[in-house]
Amino acid sequence: MTARQRDATARRRRVESPASRLAPGDHDRELRIELVSEHASPLATLGGADAGGQNVHVACLARALAGHGAEVTVLTRADEPALPPRVELTPGVVVEHVPAGPPVPVPKDELLPHMPAFAAHLRRRWLAHRPDVVHAHFWMSGWAATRAGVPVPTVQTFHALGSVKRRHQGRADTSPPQRVAIEAELLHDVDHVVATCSDEVGELLALGAEPERVTVVPCGIDARLFRPSGPVLPRRGDVAHRIAAVSRLVPRKGIDDVVRALPHLPDTELVVAGGAPIDRLGADPEARRLQALARRCGVADRVRLLGSITRAEVPPLLRSSDVVVCTPWYEPFGIVPLEAMACGVPVVGSAVGGLLDTIVDRVTGLLVPPRDPPALAAGVRRLLDNPSLRSRMGAEGAARVRERYTWDQVARATLDVYGRVAAPQGRWAVSA
Repeated sequence: MTARQRDATARRRRVESPASRLAPGDHDRELRIELVSEHASPLATLGGADAGGQNVHVACLARALAGHGAEVTVLTRADEPALPPRVELTPGVVVEHVPAGPPVPVPKDELLPHMPAFAAHLRRRWLAHRPDVVHAHFWMSGWAATRAGVPVPTVQTFHALGSVKRRHQGRADTSPPQRVAIEAELLHDVDHVVATCSDEVGELLALGAEPERVTVVPCGIDARLFRPSGPVLPRRGDVAHRIAAVSRLVPRKGIDDVVRALPHLPDTELVVAGGAPIDRLGADPEARRLQALARRCGVADRVRLLGSITRAEVPPLLRSSDVVVCTPWYEPFGIVPLEAMACGVPVVGSAVGGLLDTIVDRVTGLLVPPRDPPALAAGVRRLLDNPSLRSRMGAEGAARVRERYTWDQVARATLDVYGRVAAPQGRWAVSA
């Protein structure tokens, strides 16, 4: 057993007492939480190759935890030279930029050599001001948190697993070769793992996780921003239907399968949000590949790439669509289906990963095999030809999101996990 594993075991034994549970409403002091998210800053512009669902998750979870009375710091790598050391995201949440490697954008799969510097920063910080709970997001964040060498109760959320990525991408996987081994090691080094969907639990158990130290807490959505009523993005007058995709422009998201399905949907336009800003979209390799594919399929006049858009612009696009498509080869969770459902729009999605939890087949949308354009086209066609079915599925989806997937509900479930691992250092002011 390694020293880190001995520390983790000692922490787990120490917190088995009921006294270690968070005590909602006991106002001795605020719970101090640190979210480590080495590459996914909550301040980042979304839509780039490494800026997507994890950024949203960390930002919204931090806000929701602060809404329950916690004091939250998000630690993320400084990727620009002019970034201030600390930025207030919202009352109760501060983003701290950690100097680790050059202060320029670096692809996340090339960040591992800079993680020792990140871990050293965490060590200095935690020796001076130890938090009550650390929640690491992504495998490199967990590596840095456990290598800091300070015994702090630690929760891990992977967001994606290297074993799954390698299985689906093969030689195209650019992850460091050590990734899978490090993830397996983290299962023993941290105090608890939060999985985002039931499919991930099976993958974690295969890596050696202990079932009693894994809890499923899904991602959430902002129910005030994503709702059925509100502004709608104008539509073209010369096509009957619109389908939309909101996604990072990377091959595994399967946007090319939607383009290949479009010849079977002759009265439909496809609007894709994501990727580089519109004025730089021409230099985006995946955008160029999709545009070339659309020309070969004879549908270039019905494929519109918006580039990156702001969070506030996403709901009007979703509400303007008859169907939202989400067609990844694999997906650890996938926030976009929930956002579409919250806006009252049915989803046709790949039957993979987290989409198996969020999309209730034939109730809130349709699940189809991944990488199967004819099946995708058939699913979309079924909904486009049946307005009453679309309306019913949209209403069912909106109700399901309100019942299960708000950030307040996610924060409550996450706080319950923290209560199982936090050392008995007193009682915290966490609202019920």
